[in-house]
Formats: sequence, structure tokens, C-alpha cells
Amino acid sequence: MVLTTLDSAVHWATSSPIGPVHINCPFREPLDDCPQNWKSSCLEGLDTWRSNTEPFTKYIIVQHSYLCNTATRGQMEEVLEKIRRVNKGILVVGAISAEDEVWAVLLMAKYLQWPVVADILSGIRLRELLSSSPEVEESILFVDYLDHALLSDSVRDLVQFDVIVQIGSRITSNRISQMLEKCFPCSYILVDNHPHRHDPSHFVTHRIQSSAIEFANILMKAQIPNRSRKWHYYLQALNMMVGQEISFHLSVEHSLSEPYIAHVISEALSAESALFIGNSMVIRDADMYGCNWTSDNHSVADMMLKTELPCTGILVAGNRGASGIDGLLSTAIGFAVGCNKRVLCVVGDISFLHDTNGLAILKQRMLRKPMTILVINNRGGAIFSLLPVADITDPRVLNQYFYTSHNISIHGLCEAHGVKHLEVKTKMELHEALISSQKGDTDCVIEVESSIDSNATFHSYIRKFACRAAEHALGVISKLSPPESMSQGCHCKIQSISYSVYRIQLCAPPTSSVLYHDRSIFYRDGFILSLTLEDGSIGYGEVAPLEISQENLLDVEEQLRFLFHVMKGVTINYFLPMLKSSFSSWIWKTLGIPVCSLFPSVRCGLEMAILNAIAMSHGSSLLNILYPLRERTEEKSENLASIRICALIDSSGTPEEVARIAVDLVEEGFTAIKIKVARRADPVEDAAVIQEVRKKVGCHIDLRVDANRNWTYEQAIKFGFLVKDYNLQYIEEPVQHESDIIRYCEESGLPVALDETIDNCPENPLNLLVKYNHHQIVALGSTILFLHGFLGTNEEWVPIMHAISGSARCISVDLPGHGATKIKNCGDDKAALRSLLSIEIIADLLLKLIEHVTPDKVTLVGYSMGARIALYMALKFSDKGLLYYREVLD
Repeated sequence: MVLTTLDSAVHWATSSPIGPVHINCPFREPLDDCPQNWKSSCLEGLDTWRSNTEPFTKYIIVQHSYLCNTATRGQMEEVLEKIRRVNKGILVVGAISAEDEVWAVLLMAKYLQWPVVADILSGIRLRELLSSSPEVEESILFVDYLDHALLSDSVRDLVQFDVIVQIGSRITSNRISQMLEKCFPCSYILVDNHPHRHDPSHFVTHRIQSSAIEFANILMKAQIPNRSRKWHYYLQALNMMVGQEISFHLSVEHSLSEPYIAHVISEALSAESALFIGNSMVIRDADMYGCNWTSDNHSVADMMLKTELPCTGILVAGNRGASGIDGLLSTAIGFAVGCNKRVLCVVGDISFLHDTNGLAILKQRMLRKPMTILVINNRGGAIFSLLPVADITDPRVLNQYFYTSHNISIHGLCEAHGVKHLEVKTKMELHEALISSQKGDTDCVIEVESSIDSNATFHSYIRKFACRAAEHALGVISKLSPPESMSQGCHCKIQSISYSVYRIQLCAPPTSSVLYHDRSIFYRDGFILSLTLEDGSIGYGEVAPLEISQENLLDVEEQLRFLFHVMKGVTINYFLPMLKSSFSSWIWKTLGIPVCSLFPSVRCGLEMAILNAIAMSHGSSLLNILYPLRERTEEKSENLASIRICALIDSSGTPEEVARIAVDLVEEGFTAIKIKVARRADPVEDAAVIQEVRKKVGCHIDLRVDANRNWTYEQAIKFGFLVKDYNLQYIEEPVQHESDIIRYCEESGLPVALDETIDNCPENPLNLLVKYNHHQIVALGSTILFLHGFLGTNEEWVPIMHAISGSARCISVDLPGHGATKIKNCGDDKAALRSLLSIEIIADLLLKLIEHVTPDKVTLVGYSMGARIALYMALKFSDKGLLYYREVLD
């Protein structure tokens, strides 16, 4: 701090106009020479400065005629030399206020071939892709999700740069700022056109006062060598993995969350629009979750001018600084007048309410195009719920002094000022409102309702999974990216691919095939793929045609021959295992083959062969590249020693015969059983099989059924009502028509799993999952038992159960004497009646219910009377290991 402050003072004192400079540093007293223990560790990283007479921070003013200035030319040559000798460089793009400078930065990024971290105010974070092709950004490596990746301790330890070039002063992300600080000592080159100092971390080594255009011109005339891109592949893989994880959770979350809003605001953007971002939580969410977008509204001349770059930026403005949240609406209106574009203004409710006079200015509509104001209304200051203060402060204090909660009607304010108001509550409504607002000729306020608590919970949820994805990415990289291989790049070509036929005799007909009434010998026929990479690595995969998928050997073999012709010489990315379920998109991108045209068995065998070849190429195993050893060693040994395996059986035969097979499988060690149903004429017969199996295997075994979309809605409902009390983990594809799935969930109450519905989807499967997001279409995890209060019913818990059912199995009951639960008629015997309603009796009844439902631990959640019962049960039954008490609400 002392060095950079003195360097700044000397620069201003000796620059034109020369004059005195007042230094005002908030150093601790006393400043006099008092005897103290001085530690030399404070000089760590300053070796270069101590070894010469140069200032720590060098100030360089670049003008159009800088080549005529010998001193400036020499200083810039020093900067260029550091860039030429870079080992690990990064280009950080802060706030940029001019569109031509955005173009200059993009050209600079393409020329340097460095990783690019773009702030939301740069205009590049929400960049417009000039093509919808997935490869359009390969020429520039944008690391959009570095902020979330830095949640991982391993990533923070790994990321270290020796040269940092930052264009534009301010950046939004605190985690990225801390990461840059950790890179000290390094060459930190800050380029900005304004003369003011901006060095909050006090380690900028070169402060260049120049426009991005001038700096890009100087840089691109210099000869910068293109060094090994090994480091780039690390960041590319890391960014891809974390980005996919975030996009997935934003898509499948059924509610309209604040991160999702930040993710889709680009839908309201066009080549003729601009964005104004509010302060506090809004700008942080946009910086973390914003995404790029495509547009087809380009003229031929415009596209010809842009052929050198894969994308273009947009004009983005904000008003962060000493003014806080005051005057944001008025500033946004002034910004709209100045830029002469359609402006989308995104602000929080508190910011909106602090400048309601802006609505009067908005109504005047002078010298500007229509505006859209998107207000995220969580009825308070949500950012404080994400800060450390929320963990140590009483909720009542937070509500009163931090959140500044309110009940002001934004609709009423808009109505009073004559401004159009739209209120949206769902994702679909938000999409429609954003699109329609950009086509209208009037100003519009879109209000999105949110909740402080749910917002904090969802942010925490995303951070957890993003951190896990980053850890997994590093694990995969450690297996797929040894230093010696990365010098050759992260790609390898397929040299050859072949197949051989196999036949295996079975002891019973396959459950996935039609019944063989006239045969006593059964076989499984298929192909073994052998895929060889150019480095000699060989991977094997199995293609086993399934009749249930309408596959046969002849058709599959014909498709394999076609694929072998297409795939020879195709390049494979070593990071392919990190795509997880996106292998289908790789087939489309690389081979140009629609995924729906491939047989499922062919797609499975092809993926298996490629992944095995990649694993062999790196001296690893398929398990290690999909689930790296460094992650597995962190788990407890008992978890590694046992793997829960599901057995698949057919329901043909009598209920007793099927139950006997199930019992034998359980004795062999299977912990779950999946039964094929809907192969009989009457679903009542299938229900009888399920009832008998559950009776014989007990409640400790997971029981699943698969109807393969063979039932009509009426048949599926009949089956569902007959088995609803037999604790099915789920029923897979119960109905023939997709439109009946949600209705079936609601009427039957059974959890539903999707298979063919997703597999046959021509669109993005994530979009389809959003369509079928329902609290009965779940991935079951832990079990939670909800207990209502006095005079309540189980229906009181439905909203909460709906919110968390995606990660837990939720059960609520009507306690004795409440709701639909009836108690024995004791006449006038009040003592007998009181004994039936005692807390001890109720606890015993609930314990029997839990033992019937699951052998695993259960979380009890209750309020009022339900909380007292939960607490009693946690204390009474904890020694038996039957209950796991986590939380009681009162």
C-alpha cells in the first residue's frame, strides 16, 4: 500500500501540470519512529523492486503519437516483453463504456489466445454469438464460470498467473479479485483511459493510461508468440464442467429463482438494445449467471464486418459507487437517452423504491426509445442473506435493520404514474414478458416476485454443486491431462474401428424381450466394438440390441457399418468424459448425425468404446476417468465396500413364483428389485404380483416397477390405486401418452420415473425435464416425516414438501383425531380416550409407520404439537438407531 501510494503521488507531482500532491493514507498511529519488532516478511514478493531503483508501479501515458516519445516507447516495450515471456497469462475485462472498445478487446483476446474473464459491465459477459454453431467461441477462451469454480479449495490452489492484463478498472466478483491478489508477485498490467487510480489490492505493476483501441493496436503490431496451450485446456475443461452444472440446476428448478432471471435476461437483448444493471444482488447475479445469446437479425454488410470474430459485445452500464442505490431509475433513463437504444434496466425492489421519481421521468418519454424495467421484488435487501452477517445475526435483527422489509405495491406505483405493469410468477411468463416488452412501443415495468429465504437457499444449493463439479473436473483432468500429453494438445484421432459378433446362452428369457412360448433355449446376441486411436490405445464397447427399443441385429449391423465409415479420422477431445450426459450432443456436433436416428444400443456401445480408449490412452481405467480416485479416497471405506445393485425381473408367472425369485435375489445381495409390468391383460394381475413380492421381501428392499408406456391412463390408475400402500420407490413410464404423466402423478400419488419420454425427445432434454417438473416426479433421497400442529392437517406441509421433494422423500400424516384420521369410539370413557391420544401412543404408532416405510434414518420436522412429538421420539428412540433427528420447527 505504501509503495503504490507513493508511486502514484510521485507520478502526479511530476506530470504536467507539475505541482504538490497531498498524501492521505489511513495508516495506523503512531507514524513516528517507535521501537517495535519489525518483520522482514512484509517485504515478501518485493525482490525485484528492492534490486533496482525503479518504482513498484510504473505509470505510462499512451497518446496517438507515442512512437515519437522515446520514454513512452521504451516503457511499452518493457510491457510487451513481459507479455511475450508469459507462462500463464489471463486477460481480465472490467467496465467498458464504448462499443468500439468492446470490439478492440475481442480482437485483442483472439490475438493473445489467453483465457478471458469478462465482467458483466464489460459488455462481453452477455456477448452475442454471431452463429449458433457450438464452435463459434473456440477462437477465444472465455472463462465465464471462474467465480463459481473458485469455490473449490483445489481450484484456488491451482490457479496462478504470472502476467495479468486488465482492460477497464472495476470488476464485480470478489472471488476473482481475491484470486488475482493471490497471484502476487506477478506482472499486473492495468489499462484504462481515465487518469484516476484504481488499485484496491495495491499490486498493479504497470498502470497504462490508454484507450482499449490504442492498446490493442500496439499489442497486435507486436510479435507475441503462441505458447503451449496446456493451461488453456485446464481452464476450458473446468469452465465447461461448472457451466454445465449451473445450467442444469437453473433449468430443472421449477420455481422462478433470481439466478435464473439473471441467466435469461439476454433473451430481451438484440443488436439494437443495451443493458443497465442495478447494484447489490442484481449485478452480482448477472455477473455469475449471465449467458451469451444469438440473433439472426444481421444484415449481410454487418456480418461481413464481423467475420473476424465469433461474437460481439453489447453496451452495458451500471452505477456502482458512492451513490449506492439512489437514483438508479433516473440514471438508466439518462443512459437510454444517451445511447439511443432500447434499454433493459434490471434492478431490485429497494433500488426501485429509492427512485420512484424516476417513474415520472419515464412517463415523459422524451428523446429516447421504449424501456423495459425488470424489478426483482423479494420485499427487502436480499444481499444481506448471502453475507456472513446472516450467519451470526438474529433473524429478527436482520429483518428489522438489514432487510428493510416492505409491503409497498409496485403495481400501485406504476398505476399512479401511468406506466404499464406486468407481474410474472413462472418461467414461461417471464420469457413471454421479456419478448413482448421488446416488441412494444411503450415503456414497461416487469415485476418478478421472489423470497429472501428461498433465494439464499438456492444460491447455497448452486454453490455446493458448482464446487462439487469443479472438484470433479480437476479429478478428471488429473487422469486425462498428464503434462507430457498436453504439449500435443487435448485431441486424438480415431485410427480404426471394427466389430465382432457374439452370442451368449441365457438360463431364462430376457426381461426386455417378448415371451418365447415355443423355445427352451434363450440367447443374447450382440456386437463387440473395437476402437483404436492414433496413439495405439484400444477401447471396447458392447452393442446389445434390445427388442423393446425395436432393434434387431441386421439393422444395428447396418448402422454400425455406416458409422465406421463416418468416424474414421474423427478427432476426439480427451475431456469428453466430462460431458457426462452430453455425449449425444458430441455425436451431433462431431459426426453431424441426429442422435434420435441412432439405435440406443449403438449409442451406448459407441460411448463405451470411446471412453475406454481415452482411459487406456492415459493409463487409467473407465471408473477413474468418470469418477476419479482422488474423490473416492475421500469417502468412508464402508461406502466403498458396498454398492447397492438393482435386480431386474419379469412379472410373468404366478405372484408366488415371482416373489420366490425376488427372495432368492435378495439373499444373493440385491438391495433393490425392478419388476417389469404391463405385460398382462389386466393390471390387477400385475398388482397382485407386487403385493406378494412386497410381502415376501419386506420393507427394507427398494421396489420399482417399469410399465414401458404400455398402459392406458385408466389401466395405470387402476394399478396405482392397488399398489399405493406397498411403498413403491417409483413407477417408470406408466402411461402411453406424455400428456397424461402429470395428471397421473397428481391422481395416483405415486413417484414417476421417465425413460423413453426423455430418450425420444428431439429437443434439449433439460427443457423437457422442466416441463415435467412435479413433486411426484422425483429422485428419491433421504426420508422426511412432517408432523402438523394441534388442530392442523397433513395438507399444511404440501408447499414445503413440494419445494424439497426433488432431493428427499417427503411424508406427512394426519395425527390421531386430526384430518381424515379416525380414532376408536370410546363412548363416555374419557380416560380411555386420553390414553389413545397420549404422546407415547402416537409416538409408537409413528415408529411403526416409519419401520414399515423405510429401514433408513428419518428426519422429523414438526411445529407446535408436532414439534413436541418429534422431540419426544428423537429422545426416546435415538438409542435404537431407528431415527435421525435433525430439526424441529416450533
